[in-house]
Amino acid sequence: MSHNDRDILETLRFQLQFLEEGGYARSPHAPWRAPYIFEDSPSCLNFKQSNRPHPCSECLLMQLVPPEHRERDIPCRFIPLNDKGQTVDSLYRTGTPEEMVEALRNWLQREIRRIEGKHQRACAD
Repeated sequence: MSHNDRDILETLRFQLQFLEEGGYARSPHAPWRAPYIFEDSPSCLNFKQSNRPHPCSECLLMQLVPPEHRERDIPCRFIPLNDKGQTVDSLYRTGTPEEMVEALRNWLQREIRRIEGKHQRACAD
Protein backbone atom coordinates (compact mmCIF):
# COMPACT_ATOMS: atom_id res chain seq x y z
CA MET A 1 0.00 0.00 0.00
CA SER A 2 1.38 3.38 -0.95
CA HIS A 3 2.07 5.95 1.73
CA ASN A 4 -0.67 8.15 0.27
CA ASP A 5 -3.23 5.31 0.36
CA ARG A 6 -2.32 4.57 3.99
CA ASP A 7 -2.77 8.22 4.90
CA ILE A 8 -6.14 8.57 3.19
CA LEU A 9 -7.30 5.24 4.62
CA GLU A 10 -6.36 6.39 8.11
CA THR A 11 -8.21 9.68 7.55
CA LEU A 12 -11.34 7.92 6.29
CA ARG A 13 -11.29 5.47 9.20
CA PHE A 14 -10.94 8.38 11.60
CA GLN A 15 -13.85 10.17 9.92
CA LEU A 16 -16.02 7.05 10.26
CA GLN A 17 -15.11 6.67 13.93
CA PHE A 18 -15.76 10.38 14.51
CA LEU A 19 -19.17 10.04 12.85
CA GLU A 20 -20.08 6.85 14.76
CA GLU A 21 -19.15 8.47 18.07
CA GLY A 22 -21.49 11.39 17.41
CA GLY A 23 -18.81 13.84 16.39
CA TYR A 24 -21.16 15.65 14.05
CA ALA A 25 -24.04 15.80 16.54
CA ARG A 26 -23.16 19.36 17.59
CA SER A 27 -20.10 21.46 17.04
CA PRO A 28 -18.54 22.21 20.44
CA HIS A 29 -16.97 25.43 19.15
CA ALA A 30 -20.17 26.59 17.37
CA PRO A 31 -23.16 25.07 19.23
CA TRP A 32 -25.59 27.59 17.69
CA ARG A 33 -25.35 25.97 14.25
CA ALA A 34 -25.47 22.53 12.71
CA PRO A 35 -21.98 21.06 12.36
CA TYR A 36 -20.19 21.22 9.03
CA ILE A 37 -19.29 17.82 7.65
CA PHE A 38 -15.51 17.42 7.32
CA GLU A 39 -14.84 21.03 8.41
CA ASP A 40 -15.87 20.41 12.03
CA SER A 41 -13.77 17.27 12.24
CA PRO A 42 -10.35 17.20 13.91
CA SER A 43 -8.97 15.79 10.65
CA CYS A 44 -9.62 19.15 8.93
CA LEU A 45 -6.42 21.15 8.56
CA ASN A 46 -8.34 24.27 9.63
CA PHE A 47 -10.25 22.69 12.53
CA LYS A 48 -11.16 25.40 15.08
CA GLN A 49 -9.37 28.05 13.00
CA SER A 50 -11.90 30.47 11.55
CA ASN A 51 -9.20 32.29 9.57
CA ARG A 52 -8.46 29.03 7.67
CA PRO A 53 -4.65 29.40 7.54
CA HIS A 54 -4.08 26.14 5.67
CA PRO A 55 -5.05 25.78 2.02
CA CYS A 56 -7.48 22.99 1.27
CA SER A 57 -5.09 21.82 -1.44
CA GLU A 58 -2.95 20.33 1.36
CA CYS A 59 -5.82 18.15 2.63
CA LEU A 60 -5.79 14.42 1.90
CA LEU A 61 -9.48 14.53 0.99
CA MET A 62 -8.67 16.71 -2.04
CA GLN A 63 -7.84 13.60 -4.04
CA LEU A 64 -11.49 12.57 -3.65
CA VAL A 65 -12.83 15.92 -4.90
CA PRO A 66 -13.66 15.99 -8.61
CA PRO A 67 -11.14 18.18 -10.47
CA GLU A 68 -13.81 20.69 -11.51
CA HIS A 69 -14.53 21.48 -7.83
CA ARG A 70 -10.99 21.69 -6.44
CA GLU A 71 -10.84 25.48 -6.71
CA ARG A 72 -13.98 26.05 -4.65
CA ASP A 73 -13.76 27.69 -1.23
CA ILE A 74 -14.54 24.43 0.56
CA PRO A 75 -13.89 21.66 -1.95
CA CYS A 76 -14.62 18.74 0.40
CA ARG A 77 -18.30 19.71 0.26
CA PHE A 78 -18.30 18.54 -3.38
CA ILE A 79 -17.06 14.97 -2.92
CA PRO A 80 -19.68 12.69 -4.53
CA LEU A 81 -21.13 10.53 -1.76
CA ASN A 82 -23.21 8.16 -3.87
CA ASP A 83 -24.27 7.09 -7.36
CA LYS A 84 -26.93 9.80 -7.40
CA GLY A 85 -24.17 12.42 -7.31
CA GLN A 86 -25.22 13.76 -3.94
CA THR A 87 -22.54 15.73 -2.14
CA VAL A 88 -22.30 17.28 1.29
CA ASP A 89 -23.18 20.57 -0.41
CA SER A 90 -26.32 19.20 -2.09
CA LEU A 91 -27.41 17.42 1.09
CA TYR A 92 -27.06 20.66 3.08
CA ARG A 93 -29.71 22.09 0.74
CA THR A 94 -32.03 19.11 0.22
CA GLY A 95 -31.37 16.45 2.85
CA THR A 96 -32.20 15.93 6.47
CA PRO A 97 -29.46 15.52 9.09
CA GLU A 98 -30.29 11.80 9.17
CA GLU A 99 -29.90 11.50 5.39
CA MET A 100 -26.58 13.32 5.61
CA VAL A 101 -25.25 10.97 8.27
CA GLU A 102 -26.44 7.90 6.38
CA ALA A 103 -24.93 9.06 3.07
CA LEU A 104 -21.65 9.97 4.76
CA ARG A 105 -21.46 6.67 6.67
CA ASN A 106 -22.17 4.65 3.52
CA TRP A 107 -19.62 6.62 1.51
CA LEU A 108 -16.91 6.27 4.16
CA GLN A 109 -17.49 2.53 4.42
CA ARG A 110 -17.38 2.12 0.61
CA GLU A 111 -14.19 4.19 0.24
CA ILE A 112 -12.47 2.28 3.05
CA ARG A 113 -13.40 -1.04 1.42
CA ARG A 114 -12.28 0.24 -2.00
CA ILE A 115 -8.83 1.25 -0.75
CA GLU A 116 -8.42 -1.92 1.29
CA GLY A 117 -9.46 -4.00 -1.73
CA LYS A 118 -7.00 -2.13 -3.93
CA HIS A 119 -4.26 -2.99 -1.43
CA GLN A 120 -5.30 -6.67 -1.25
CA ARG A 121 -5.29 -6.93 -5.07
CA ALA A 122 -1.84 -5.35 -5.24
CA CYS A 123 -0.51 -7.79 -2.62
CA ALA A 124 -1.95 -10.76 -4.55
CA ASP A 125 -0.18 -9.72 -7.77
